[in-house]
Amino acid sequence: MQERDLDRPHGVYAAVLTPFDDDEAPDPGALALHCRWLLGNGCDGLSVLGTTGEANSLSVDERLALLERLVDDGIPAPVLLPGTGCCALPDTVRLTRRAVELGCPGVLMLPPFYYKGVSEDGLFAAFSDVIERVGDAALRIYLYHFPQMSGVPLPAALIERLLARYPQTIAGIKDSSGDIGNMLANAARFPGLGVFSGSDELLLPLLRGGGAGCITGVSNVAAFLARTVDQGWRQGDADAAEAAQARLTEVRQAFLSFPLSAALKETLARHTGRGRWRRLRPPLLPLNATDADTLAERLSAIAFTPPSVP
Repeated sequence: MQERDLDRPHGVYAAVLTPFDDDEAPDPGALALHCRWLLGNGCDGLSVLGTTGEANSLSVDERLALLERLVDDGIPAPVLLPGTGCCALPDTVRLTRRAVELGCPGVLMLPPFYYKGVSEDGLFAAFSDVIERVGDAALRIYLYHFPQMSGVPLPAALIERLLARYPQTIAGIKDSSGDIGNMLANAARFPGLGVFSGSDELLLPLLRGGGAGCITGVSNVAAFLARTVDQGWRQGDADAAEAAQARLTEVRQAFLSFPLSAALKETLARHTGRGRWRRLRPPLLPLNATDADTLAERLSAIAFTPPSVP
């Protein structure tokens, strides 16, 4: 087992879903309730306002309001790792600065993702610009590598340059590429970097290679399984970690045939009895009735049920 810097975010983080009300507006009260439930059922932290949380369907004002309301509602800022990366650098700066002011231990930052095929120099300039404009020594950035969605990969050479210029600011990376080779290579090449998997099934292999943990959508319903993987590995209980990983992977596989945010929201709607959980902001849509029933049948077939709700 490789030692980790426990002063930095590590372990199991949910890529938190964003609930909406009947008018398709974000529902901050429902979000706070869900976050408290997640913290009580296996999550070490909460990555709000990311891909699973439909952040890029929200305005900057909506994202700021949700983040501020979470803290006002008693969700501790030190467990929050909010997404702040936008196409426009001033928006990224605004979100990032407020997250730091609120006391978040880090932010998860996509690169500017509209323009494709940009140079390494251009990406370096973008991250550097944000860091310099925020201008706060407390800022910690977790780079968000999700090339299938963003179309803008973050190569190791870029990470190396950013670490050389900003060794205290660049704290980690969430790798949602599904490429365990890339995750392990970054963990080995940059031992001080907190490498998180965005894929539930890769949690244990990454932990074994020196990774920090996971930030995943399925943790919205199965964080307790990921927690058992993480604790088993840290405590040297290989059998427990492997058994929990096999179960976590089985649950993840049940969701793979469906749009993830819609499938997770459908599962929470049925589990909690709160039909509003099905709401997504267009262009994302809820599962149709056939797919919703198929998903429920698959989860029933593997005897999976999320933890009880208040």
